[in-house]
Amino acid sequence: MNSAAVGHLNLIVATSLEVKRSYFERHAEEVSRAAALIAEAFRAGGKLLVCVVNQFLLKSRRALPALALTTDGGVLTCVANDTGFERVFARQVEAFGAGGDVLLAITTSGNSKNVVAAAEVARARGMKVVGMLGRDGGRVRALCDLALVVESDDTQRIQETHNLVGHVLCDLVERLLFHEGAE
Repeated sequence: MNSAAVGHLNLIVATSLEVKRSYFERHAEEVSRAAALIAEAFRAGGKLLVCVVNQFLLKSRRALPALALTTDGGVLTCVANDTGFERVFARQVEAFGAGGDVLLAITTSGNSKNVVAAAEVARARGMKVVGMLGRDGGRVRALCDLALVVESDDTQRIQETHNLVGHVLCDLVERLLFHEGAE
């Protein structure tokens, strides 16, 4: 690899690490609160509905009712065809969401019409809304009970940080639910 490419690679990695470090320095408490909110929904018999999903770590525990709203191609194409792509998540929240459930709304811009619509439906149904957002949080921020905002304009760094936050949330929720004294 030439020195310019190596320099660029090192810059990408350094920037990525800095965005994550900075995010968790400023927002560790909010991430912890989001995990507690999700764990409480599970304890009360509620569900977690997710516009994007990360895998939970523990395999040897009871199943948790978490639904990824991005995985059913039939539903996505049907709703997109019949009512428009901006309703693909909202229709599923209407079908599966109820008071006591949590919607985890993930959008880099905070302005994705389909995520905004899902958050609006979730609020109307009495659900809690946790947003994993980028930039300034966009329109979704105002619809959230708890907004986890990566204050960056770099889409790749926002998405990398969201990925890490998702894994951290999974770990914290499992600790709250399955490890005594972890609260």
